[in-house]
Amino acid sequence: MNILVTGAEGFIGSNLVEYLLNKKFNVTGLVKYNFKHSVGLLETIDVPNHKKFKIVHGDINDNYFISDFINEFDIIINLAALIAIPYSYKAPESYIETNLKGTMNILNNSKNSKKIKKIIICSTSEVYGSAQKIPIDEKHPINPQSPYAASKASADFIAQSYFRSFNTPVVIARPFNNFGPRQSLRAVIPSIINQLLKGKDLLIGKTDSIRDFLFVSDTSAAFEKLIMADKKLNGEIFNFCTGKGYKIIEVINFISEILDKKPKIIIKNNRLRPEKSEVDRLIGSYMKSKNLINWKPNYITKKHFIIALQKTISWYENNNFYNFEDNIL
Repeated sequence: MNILVTGAEGFIGSNLVEYLLNKKFNVTGLVKYNFKHSVGLLETIDVPNHKKFKIVHGDINDNYFISDFINEFDIIINLAALIAIPYSYKAPESYIETNLKGTMNILNNSKNSKKIKKIIICSTSEVYGSAQKIPIDEKHPINPQSPYAASKASADFIAQSYFRSFNTPVVIARPFNNFGPRQSLRAVIPSIINQLLKGKDLLIGKTDSIRDFLFVSDTSAAFEKLIMADKKLNGEIFNFCTGKGYKIIEVINFISEILDKKPKIIIKNNRLRPEKSEVDRLIGSYMKSKNLINWKPNYITKKHFIIALQKTISWYENNNFYNFEDNIL
């Protein structure tokens, strides 16, 4: 089975590539072409099976590239995306270009393939917006509250339309808030960790927002379940989450206790979303994933969450990854 992972150089992508290689899959990582020929976070992976791994530089936004390339694979996992919510307020067209048009390029060039067995589209819990009911299941109304969320919701809808119109073998994965080793310092958990490791005051945005945090190893295991899922589940959407929610201030307290720090917390206006764009609560239900693809998270309780935070902190400590700038988006 030959698997293509787009966006392989990113946080989830690099962790997923490492996971799949350790499971003995043949993996090709698509890395966005850049003048440095950098492979991003793939440089940090440590697997014994590199002979089963190939890196290709390209861009899902380039339809000509995709049309020549895409039909070599049995499984496509599309993780290529712009994900920083604050930047989506400044450059929304970039998000439509990559998150929607790039996804459509993959779908359109796959619809007549006899080789491709499954296309897994990586969505986001942000498409739900602030929870209208808890826990959020896959039938919850879609209510994107940022240009980023709107671009991902649009990609979900176009993917479902290709399944219904052309029987394209699409499955949609909807992870909630991922965290773990290698994550960008723009994300809230690594931001907190790395500011505290540097011994600075803690600059933060909204502290009473509630999020369902999913450890990245659980995310990788969930994607494996989708790879192996029966084709009768094509067209379905699956939440990947823990069913537990923590306020950001609680996460700050957990990390502070692990690191034995007592930070001064400073709320920065440039870290706050526009009022109507703020998502207050995201707590998901994974019952559909449990019942249909036999997936549930390993890191699910408060004790497990703290263990996962400890593992994440250790990675940043051991890799000197932190270089936090006060004005980072």
